[in-house]
Amino acid sequence: MGLTYPEISPIMLQLGPVAIRWYSMAYLVGIVLGWLLLKRVVRKYKTGLSEAQLEDMVFYVTLGIILGGRLGYVLFYGSAMMRENWLEIFAIWHGGMSFHGGVLGVMAALYLFARKVRLPFLQLTDLVALVAPIGMCLGRIANFVNDELWGRVTDVPWAIRFPNGGFLPRHPSQLYEAALEGVVLWLVLNLMWSKPKVREQYGVVSGAFVLMYALFRSFLEMFREPDAHMGFFLGGFTMGQILSLPLAVVGVWVMAVSWRRTKNAD
Repeated sequence: MGLTYPEISPIMLQLGPVAIRWYSMAYLVGIVLGWLLLKRVVRKYKTGLSEAQLEDMVFYVTLGIILGGRLGYVLFYGSAMMRENWLEIFAIWHGGMSFHGGVLGVMAALYLFARKVRLPFLQLTDLVALVAPIGMCLGRIANFVNDELWGRVTDVPWAIRFPNGGFLPRHPSQLYEAALEGVVLWLVLNLMWSKPKVREQYGVVSGAFVLMYALFRSFLEMFREPDAHMGFFLGGFTMGQILSLPLAVVGVWVMAVSWRRTKNAD
C-alpha cells in the first residue's frame, strides 16, 4: 500500500563543483517573492517605509532567518549533531532549520531595524507576517523533495513510501504543512490586512500569524514522525508541540495588547 515516492534529486542544478539545492532555492525564492510583494504593499498603503528602507529590512530579515533558524535547530534538535561533528552546524545546505528559532531571529533583526528607522516594531512585524507563509510553504515542499521530515505510518490512500522512511506508507506531512502553514495562513492574514481597522492596529496581524502557526503546527505534529533522536516528551508530545505552546501564548498576548491599545486610544 502507498504511493511511490517521486525520486527527485535534492540538487536542483549542478554547475561544476557548485550544487544548487532545492532547499536553498526555496529560501531564496521565498525571500525574493516576499520582497516583491511587500514592495506593492509599501506603494499601495502609507506604511512610512520607503523602498530603500524596505530593501534594508529584507537584508535584516534574511540574516535573522538564517542565523536564528540554524541556531534554533542546533539548540532544539541538533544535540547529536554537535557531539558527532560540530562543523555540520554551518552546513545549512544540508537542511535543518527551526521555524521557532527563525521567529526569534527575525524578531531580533526587526527590533534593531525598527530602532534604526524609528518606526513601530509591531508595524514592521505585521508587514513581514504578510509574506512569511510564502517562504514557509516553499520550505516544506523542499523538505518533501529532500525526503525528510516525513509523516507517521498510515494506511490512508494518499500515503507515500519514502525511501528514507523505510519505504513504509507514511503521511506526506510536509505537504500538509505547506498547505496549512503556507497557503491557508497566507490567505487568512492577507484577508485580515485588507480590513483598514486591522491594518491600523499594529500587532494584530503579527499576533494572528504566531497564534495560527502554533495551532497549525501543533495539529500537524500528530501526523509527523518525531525526530528519531528525540522521540516524544511528557507522554506523547513532540518538541514541535512543546515549542508551539509559548508561541500561542505570545500570539494571544500581542493581539490582546494591540486591541486594548486601540480601544484606549479611542
